[in-house]
Amino acid sequence: MDLHRYVLLIYQVPSQPSGARVGVWRELKKMGALYLQQSVCILPELDTLLAILQKITERITEQGGNYHLLPLSELPQEEEAKIIDGFIAQSNLQYDEIIENCDINFSKEIEFETFRLNFTYAEAEEIGQELDKIRRWYDRVVERDWFGAAQRDIARQSIERCAKMLEEFEEKVFLKQEEDESQTTPLVPEKKQLHPRRTERTNQHKG
Repeated sequence: MDLHRYVLLIYQVPSQPSGARVGVWRELKKMGALYLQQSVCILPELDTLLAILQKITERITEQGGNYHLLPLSELPQEEEAKIIDGFIAQSNLQYDEIIENCDINFSKEIEFETFRLNFTYAEAEEIGQELDKIRRWYDRVVERDWFGAAQRDIARQSIERCAKMLEEFEEKVFLKQEEDESQTTPLVPEKKQLHPRRTERTNQHKG
């Protein structure tokens, strides 16, 4: 893909309702747009992004706003370097958030549950779901990391450490379950007793 072609979006959306402006901003940030200033953002000219931009510009028009979508086929080297640096900084910031989530929130959760000796399948499943969320978050950032931000590998390594911690926690859950099962007295089925009247009828029949 050619990452030396860009599109510049300049737009205006009515200030009220505020949800309309926030919605447009959220969708543009979700697709990885780099804001140069308020209501002015830039994106690589990629077919997948242009299709999404088409829907966003339609939404801007429907909400009573207006826009200019300008292709930028050639940029001065210095200006393009600034833009690329901006995209990389934006991606690194998102990777840093993932790293922080792994190294603080996720690891502290496992440490706390280990301290509580809360080795249950339900807890392991809940922690596993959190790891799945982090992985999906990482995948989304990678999709819009067009210029290979340096923190990508560090974030991946943090996720791998989380997976290792979860694996160790699950092993403790398994061992705890085995221990509990070994200490449980197996249930011995009681001998079936006939109802008194049924016993009486049986004896009369024999007599």
